[in-house]
Amino acid sequence: MKFSHLLFAAALSVPAFAHAASYEVDPVHSSAQFAVKHMMISTVRGEFTKLSGTAVIDDKNLAKSTVEASIEAGSISTRMDKRDEHLRSPDFLDTAKFATIAFKSTEVKKAGEGKYKVTGNLTLHGVTKPVVLDVESPATELKDPYGNTKRGAVATTTINRKDFGLNWNKTLEAGGVLVGESIQITIDLQLVRKDAGK
Repeated sequence: MKFSHLLFAAALSVPAFAHAASYEVDPVHSSAQFAVKHMMISTVRGEFTKLSGTAVIDDKNLAKSTVEASIEAGSISTRMDKRDEHLRSPDFLDTAKFATIAFKSTEVKKAGEGKYKVTGNLTLHGVTKPVVLDVESPATELKDPYGNTKRGAVATTTINRKDFGLNWNKTLEAGGVLVGESIQITIDLQLVRKDAGK
């Protein structure tokens, strides 16, 4: 499911810089992954391959920091074409109707050294619910070989897919269900600094 972004976006962190700064997600070096139980005995992992996002980070006043992220639901991949087609169908994401998974922050708080809590609204399958992202990000900016200033972040959260109207399932003969309800989301981000704030 869209995460990341979720999911995701996800999940951007609040580093310790002297001034506010604007960032964009580097989609080539970022990913939104998910994991869900299959048949109650194993875990299926997948990812969304197309994501974007922005962040305005103010370490002097975290309350002024904002994060927005977007994932193309149709970019879901579990390395099995037939399963991916089912996940895009009305049984699950219904990507023809709900093409985008989106996250918009409402609060950013420090939760330890290099750790943050980013609360926001996740819109998935046409349903918007509040989620909290646990974000880890070292307070270090680095320049890549092309002169771009970058930093990294990892955001995690867990959602119940039924909260977003993703109810499809099959009952197993031996008991239990085919697909678990709990979805673990991990968003790996590389952020590109765009400009310094005032």
